[in-house]
Amino acid sequence: MFKKFSSEEVSAQNQVKASVQRRIRQSIADEYPGLEPVLDDILPKKSPLIVAKCQNHLNLVVVNNVPLFFSVRDGPYMPTLRLLHQYPDIMKKLQVDRGAIRFVLAGANIMCPGLTSPGGVLDEEVGAECPVAIMAEGKQHALAIGFTKMSAKDIKAINKGIGIDNLHYLNDGLWKMEKFD
Repeated sequence: MFKKFSSEEVSAQNQVKASVQRRIRQSIADEYPGLEPVLDDILPKKSPLIVAKCQNHLNLVVVNNVPLFFSVRDGPYMPTLRLLHQYPDIMKKLQVDRGAIRFVLAGANIMCPGLTSPGGVLDEEVGAECPVAIMAEGKQHALAIGFTKMSAKDIKAINKGIGIDNLHYLNDGLWKMEKFD
């Protein structure tokens, strides 16, 4: 999704009204309860919140010229990897084995066998259509953020095909864009 992303792909950016800002903050707080204590630090109430609309029905939430969250087609807001590295426990985690790392870093979707092999770890509570952090075997930080196509139980049972859509990964266009101009 963000493979060749750059600031030229932004079609419009608007400072949102206070009511829209409250709605965005509330939906983020509902989706990630672990962020509740630090939500005022991440999304200060007095700081202007900018929503940048990009191609492919993508919205970026930008505070102080730093992209913090993104959403696709009015779906749930997902944190950028930089934010996830600062607060690693806010998302549910799934782990891929060592063999899948280079493919995930190239932008490939995560296949079920990479999650069910001996190096992979599945959280049984993860449902379908749920945003997750993708960890790597033997690594500390997340290497990607994805959206599950099926539940963890189905991934384990079926063990074929795409298990997670890779939305944002290390060294993609959004990762390289530290500041938003």
